[in-house]
Amino acid sequence: MTSSAPTTVDTETELSAVNSILGAIGQSPVTTLGTYVVNTNNISTYENPEISFVHNLLKECNIDVQNEGWSFNREDHVTKTPDSNGYVSVPNNVLRMDMTDGQVGSTGLNNKFNDVVKRNGRLYDKVDHTDVFSGDITVNIVWLFEFEDLPSVFKRYITYKASTRAATQLVANPQLVQLLAHQELQARAACMEYECNQGDHSFFGLPHESSYNSYQPFLALRR
Repeated sequence: MTSSAPTTVDTETELSAVNSILGAIGQSPVTTLGTYVVNTNNISTYENPEISFVHNLLKECNIDVQNEGWSFNREDHVTKTPDSNGYVSVPNNVLRMDMTDGQVGSTGLNNKFNDVVKRNGRLYDKVDHTDVFSGDITVNIVWLFEFEDLPSVFKRYITYKASTRAATQLVANPQLVQLLAHQELQARAACMEYECNQGDHSFFGLPHESSYNSYQPFLALRR
């Protein structure tokens, strides 16, 4: 019995991304991202520091790209209810959280009178100088997802971005850095195309749960 050939799904993991980065800088691929070893000082480190360095570059680029806020990881007008202490906690997988524009808060005022930031793991209002909220608030959230959960075009963009950083820091070859930077720009263009198609953006600024049917010439001809 012959085994089935590998598919593109096999290349959508952190391991395949690390191997792609290693290949870009002329290094051999690995079969695992490495294991932790404990030294005499009881400190856990990677067996292979180079693999650890490349893997960290990949994770850093993953955060940098998602921090921009794309259609796949941005969620608007999410209702958050304070806990028994009046706190609104910010989970570790949230990159940004801000109050939604135009809402009316518990004081009856527009949120121009509120300015929230993350402080001590929860939302803090810099206008009222408190992290205690008396009622539900509506926020916009930018989430941080694992690499495997991202759309394919963003995986390629993150991989190319990490390859450029690896080449810059590990290889003294300006031509290679320039080539990888060009691939990175092409990958970002693909992400922008994805964003335009998936985001359903409109210059009307229509919120969710609303629609607008633009003029379509064939409707006039059909009459």
